[in-house]
Amino acid sequence: MPDHQYHEKKNNLFLILAGIFIMNALLAEILGVKIFSLEKMLDIPPAQINFFGQMNLDFNLTAGAILWPIVFITTDIINEYFGKKGVRKISFLTVGLIALAFLLIYLITLLPPANFWMQYNDQDSSGNSFNVNYAYKLIFQQGLGIMVGSLVAFLVGQLLDVFIFQKLRRITGSGKIWLRATGSTLVSQFIDSFVVLFIAFYIWGTWPLEQVIAIGIINYIYKFSVAILLTPMIYVGHGIIDRYLGKKNAELLAAEAAESSKNLL
Repeated sequence: MPDHQYHEKKNNLFLILAGIFIMNALLAEILGVKIFSLEKMLDIPPAQINFFGQMNLDFNLTAGAILWPIVFITTDIINEYFGKKGVRKISFLTVGLIALAFLLIYLITLLPPANFWMQYNDQDSSGNSFNVNYAYKLIFQQGLGIMVGSLVAFLVGQLLDVFIFQKLRRITGSGKIWLRATGSTLVSQFIDSFVVLFIAFYIWGTWPLEQVIAIGIINYIYKFSVAILLTPMIYVGHGIIDRYLGKKNAELLAAEAAESSKNLL
């Protein structure tokens, strides 16, 4: 493959991965305001787990948990082919864009609603009185503590993930993709599971530390399970990139990424 064609495909690959990464991270943050029941979704009895005196804990998770695994997989693929520099660049850019998106969304919720919009949306499907503007603001105006906690947890998790990934790559070489991808995700998400809760509900909120730890464990059990189940998707992603760049070029790009990551903390 000519050099110009290789560099064009390399740039296109980063652009595609960055787009997938940013889109899913932004949607996960916006849609994460909804809490859903995993047990109801799977039609199984509630878990009713007891941690640290916190009784009857079930798998009630943020809706963002559906999308974050895609971000984790994309992180590992970017890490493999573009190294620490690539992941850091896209992570800081994503945090900035999410913060800007929240600011713009907040300002938009302050706009005075048109009367006809309120009138045409003043009842729900059962005919009950419904304040659509209040509902709109309630959904989009997420608490500052949750937003800050989520962004800090995201950034810390990403930086930890890229560090562990490259450390494991030095040990495994180009083989055992599953080990460095899953291993880095499991460690980074362990930290992420507790950071967001600690900031949002312990520092900013009123939860006792025992409740933060208990719910953090519940969240991590889910993330741990999903990370294991999605491991084959890492190989699917590598296979697609091998076909797109050509196996030799893909191996060369991965080797360059590993070499360039040696001198970065």
